[in-house]
Amino acid sequence: MATAEQKGKRPKIDEDGDERMDDAVLLSIEQLQEIQDEIEKVNEEASDKVLEVEQKYNEVRRPVYARRNEIIREIPDFWLTAFLSHPILGELLTEDDQKIFKHLESIDVDELQDIKSGYSITLTFSSNQYFEDTKLTKTLSFSDDGNITVKATSIKWKDGMDIANGKAYTKDGSKRLLIDESFFTWFNDAKNKSFSQGVIDEVADIIKEELWPNPMKYFNNEAEEEFEDEEDEEESDEEDDDEEEDEEGEEDDEE
Repeated sequence: MATAEQKGKRPKIDEDGDERMDDAVLLSIEQLQEIQDEIEKVNEEASDKVLEVEQKYNEVRRPVYARRNEIIREIPDFWLTAFLSHPILGELLTEDDQKIFKHLESIDVDELQDIKSGYSITLTFSSNQYFEDTKLTKTLSFSDDGNITVKATSIKWKDGMDIANGKAYTKDGSKRLLIDESFFTWFNDAKNKSFSQGVIDEVADIIKEELWPNPMKYFNNEAEEEFEDEEDEEESDEEDDDEEEDEEGEEDDEE
């Protein structure tokens, strides 16, 4: 039977205290803890330096993103196409949402001054028949104790156009039956309250981490092509595995 030492466990000390850790081992453990504390301190300093560099380059990127937005405005339905091509975001847009997104001119993600403390996402629209606002902003703020504060633009819908709160009407005044939830409920107070209570805002995270850095990837449908390539590779691997199993089976039969 394996001993406690072989199992990697600390041997129990008997009642008489015969098995005691000698002073040298205790000293080594204390020194190891000191080294570990030093490593943690270095890691914290490294994290602070990484944040400083990221803050610096956020400022460098800002005018580049501004130029990108200017060019995007010359491309019809750019953001609508990019959204629809994203495997998750595309599922969130209803037919009504898509009509509104035709007026979407730009998306901006701005880190708060202290990157760790949060960010904001702003959608800028041209004048349209759906709402009065030209900018819809959502800001997520993170506190040191883990709490999240979410603030969003309260959309000023035009009469009969409020598809986010079930207050949309037809031209003859009849209330419209809205089956699918609008993307614009993302700005509603009720939903934002759940985010403040710890529910992850997946939409905000996807826009910030996937769509915003490289929208061309989705506009050109490159993401779907990558997904298809991965599927082809998986199918190829499965076929190779099946062939190997068949060969092994034939060898067993011969024996």
